[in-house]
Amino acid sequence: MLNHLKTHIEKRLGFLNQSKLLIAISGGIDSVVLTHLCHKLGLNISLAHCNFNLRGKESDADEGFVLELAENLELEVFVQRFDTELYAKDNKRSIQMAARELRYSWFSELAEQLKFDFILTAHHADDNLETFLINFTRGTGLEGLTGIPEVNDKFVRPLLSFSSKVIETYARTNNIKWRDDSSNKSVKYLRNKLRHEVVPILKEINPGLLQSFQTTLNNLNESSEIVEESIDVFLKKAIESIGDKEVRFKISEFKKLNNPKPYLFESLKEFGFNEWNDVVGLLDAETGKQVFSPTHRLIKNREYLLLSEINLEESISISISDNVSQVETPFGILFFDEAEAIFGERTNIIFADKDALNFPLTIRKYKAGDVFHPLGMTGKKKVSKYFKDEKLSLLDKENTWLLCSGDDIVWVINRRADNRFRVTENTKRILKIELQ
Repeated sequence: MLNHLKTHIEKRLGFLNQSKLLIAISGGIDSVVLTHLCHKLGLNISLAHCNFNLRGKESDADEGFVLELAENLELEVFVQRFDTELYAKDNKRSIQMAARELRYSWFSELAEQLKFDFILTAHHADDNLETFLINFTRGTGLEGLTGIPEVNDKFVRPLLSFSSKVIETYARTNNIKWRDDSSNKSVKYLRNKLRHEVVPILKEINPGLLQSFQTTLNNLNESSEIVEESIDVFLKKAIESIGDKEVRFKISEFKKLNNPKPYLFESLKEFGFNEWNDVVGLLDAETGKQVFSPTHRLIKNREYLLLSEINLEESISISISDNVSQVETPFGILFFDEAEAIFGERTNIIFADKDALNFPLTIRKYKAGDVFHPLGMTGKKKVSKYFKDEKLSLLDKENTWLLCSGDDIVWVINRRADNRFRVTENTKRILKIELQ
């Protein structure tokens, strides 16, 4: 196994030889064997162990085992203890999901702080098969059936091509000691149920299951590459624009397709949507219809679908005193300066009668019922009606800010000034307000 791993690293993972590596070690057979192998290959490794405090003395014994192993191999070791049950309760996670989030977050933080190039985990071929079956039973797209990636950002899994049987044989042949996690025997967890009850039957049916499975993975990954190329070509036509606030998709491009659903799925899957029939329904929905994921939303706006991140921050209000020359805002910098005369016509600049303003001015978002007097018009107009006449999308409306004097709107910022504060022949002081 040592020679096979050495050859595998030279062919596919040669960058590991020149890297500073952190091995995620539980004390179980897989991560312990990975540690011994990397140590014998002379790789620059340190160890990181998570104590999740879920199995009492057994968890502490695992920690002690890892510390002793690190000492025997003269390796640097890091240990972090977690209150996993409290984290799971506070974040409404299962214990398994909580432990996963805690360890991966800590590994990444450790790697960033101490400049580790890569984090090695001991996932092997049987883990890959189990992950495939889990995704398959829960329902997934092609991506969920292509297996655990050998390299994923900073995480590297050098043992993916080795079976659990090969790893165990190596451990016993070389008299390597390890810790058994009693929770791995419980079939109340889906992965363990598959490992102990389903996979053995599949291997009985096909003794060469892992080899056949690897062939299937290779075929699926090749198909996945074709899909990605096709989606890339499609998105070049379908994406109208990518801005700071939104991505704008042309509905017409999706409607040209015989089956737009898989294209919508591949285009939007990374944003957390799961109600795909509702997403497809947006193509023929009325303007303003929305579909939400935990982090994003998709809005139908005339001939476009608008993708944006959900803004969880409460609307803020900014106060501006008389002597301020500039103010930083969420949408840019506002500059205030007295002017001698009015010049130019640009939406990002207004000129106001300073003596008509009631300081401090405020900047806020639009509220239902807001009314202003558009410059160049007689009478007043609801801001909502102005938005409608200007054919602003829901996102445009939500990202429009108002400059106010008391309860009166001075400027629908970057769009329209208010007639009540315009410069007249009687104006003594002109205030120039510019957005940059």
